[in-house]
Amino acid sequence: MKRLAILGSTGSIGKSALEVAAMHPHRFDVVVLAAATSADLLFDQILRFHPELAVVIDEPTANRLETMIHDYGAGRIKTRIAFGDDGYDQAASHGGVDTVLLAMVGAAGLPPALAAIDAGKQIALANKETLVMAGDLVMERAQKKGIRILPVDSEHSAIFQCLAGNCQKDFKKVFLTASGGPFRSTPA
Repeated sequence: MKRLAILGSTGSIGKSALEVAAMHPHRFDVVVLAAATSADLLFDQILRFHPELAVVIDEPTANRLETMIHDYGAGRIKTRIAFGDDGYDQAASHGGVDTVLLAMVGAAGLPPALAAIDAGKQIALANKETLVMAGDLVMERAQKKGIRILPVDSEHSAIFQCLAGNCQKDFKKVFLTASGGPFRSTPA
C-alpha cells in the first residue's frame, strides 16, 4: 500500500489524486494533506480521509481549522495541524509517508521537494516550477539519494512519456508552449 502526502490537496490535481485514493483504498492511504488557505475544503478532506497531519499556510488559517475540528468534536478527529514552512517540511518528510505528491503552486513547491528528497520519499511532481527554478539541484540531489521523481501534470508528463525509451542524444530541444495557467483565457 502506498502511503501518501498530498501537498496541494485542495487544488485540481490534489482533488483528483484524492478521488483516485478513495476509489482504491486498498492501494492508497492518505497520511498527510496540505493546502494553502482553503480551510473549509481541507476540513472536508480531513473528515473523509483521516490524515495524521494537515498543514496550511499560516497560523490564522491553522487556528480556523483547529476551531472547525473542535466544533465538530475534538476527540473524534485525531489529525494534527501544522502551518507555515516548517509545517510543509513536516508534511514532505513525514515518517509514515513513502510518496509525496507535490501539487503546490509556484515557488512554494521547492522547499518541500528538497525536504522530501532528503527524507528519502518518492516524489510525484505536478509542480513544474520546482524544476524550472532549481532543476539541476533537485535532480542531482534526487539522484544521489536514489529518489524517483515522476511527472504527473500534463505538460511535463507528456514530455516524459515522449522521451521514455528514446535516446536523449536524439533530441536537441523540446519546446513547451504556455497554453495553460495564467494564459488560458488570454486572447491569441
